[in-house]
Amino acid sequence: MDIFEKLPEALLPWFDENKRDLPWRRDKEPYHVWLSEIMLQQTRVEAVKGYYHRFLEALPDIEALAEADDELLHKLWEGLGYYSRVRNLKKAALVIMERYEGIFPRKYEAVLALPGIGNYTAGAICSIAFDQPKAAVDGNVLRVISRLTEDGTPIDLPAYKKKVQTALEAVYPQAAGQFTQALMELGATLCGPNWKPRCAECPCGSFCGSALHGTAEQFPVKTPKAKRKTEKRTVFILSCDGRYALEKRPDMGLLAGLWQFPNVAGWLEPEKAPEAVEAMGIKPRELLRQIHRKHIFTHIEWEMQGIYLETAEISGNFVWMTAEEIKGKAALPTAFRQFWEEEQGV
Repeated sequence: MDIFEKLPEALLPWFDENKRDLPWRRDKEPYHVWLSEIMLQQTRVEAVKGYYHRFLEALPDIEALAEADDELLHKLWEGLGYYSRVRNLKKAALVIMERYEGIFPRKYEAVLALPGIGNYTAGAICSIAFDQPKAAVDGNVLRVISRLTEDGTPIDLPAYKKKVQTALEAVYPQAAGQFTQALMELGATLCGPNWKPRCAECPCGSFCGSALHGTAEQFPVKTPKAKRKTEKRTVFILSCDGRYALEKRPDMGLLAGLWQFPNVAGWLEPEKAPEAVEAMGIKPRELLRQIHRKHIFTHIEWEMQGIYLETAEISGNFVWMTAEEIKGKAALPTAFRQFWEEEQGV
């Protein structure tokens, strides 16, 4: 019996006794599974819980999602980042309404064809919601398998991911959804990414190569990443009579379609700020303060300075909103929201 064949027998009882109580595990509704998996991409579990509840309260089913206004979607997603995820959620909901009469498709190929869904998410939905023997192979699972097998192949290579997916699907038990979640749980807890693996507590310890040989911290191996590009930006928080200047970002590219404070490339000296604001068609009145922040995207890092200015009048090609309007309807991505939180004393 090879390592993969031993996994179901070891993991299923362990998962039954040790699984975390997470809101998206309380039913197998495909919409709920799908939403949670999209939210959990690149995002911590604890951060997702509140968003998950609020999203379902506002949009309880696929039809509501398909009909949702984009501003509402962005506001519900505010702070989660990677906003293309929520836009693809709506696109997929529209497809489900048009092609499948609002019923989430069961076939793997149909699920995979939906906007924003790749092999991992399709595998997660089909196994968890429908108990199909489809593996959901993400970084957590790849880390577990590389340690179990002491395989030094870089886990970010597509060929390795496909190899692991094929090997897992060959041993999937009838309780497919439980097995998928057990693998995820092991990789998120005992065999996690940023701490020494707790091999003594692991249900796979008796047959894990890394646990037996003391090599767990040598795995997984990853291809070295290119250095992240850094850009400097000056952000203007312009206020006048309790209103603040905002604008929409372009519909394509980074943070597409979201709200932002006016900003320019590079760092301006504070004494140059009034001149830059005047070029925007706004008459500055008083420089209030200046702060520095940064925000890290996947491939780029913004070094940002925020300049808070009171203006003489509401002008320029901007939308001027009150604090209450910003809170209620303007989805500010985290890169800009940190300046708003500073303004509000959050």
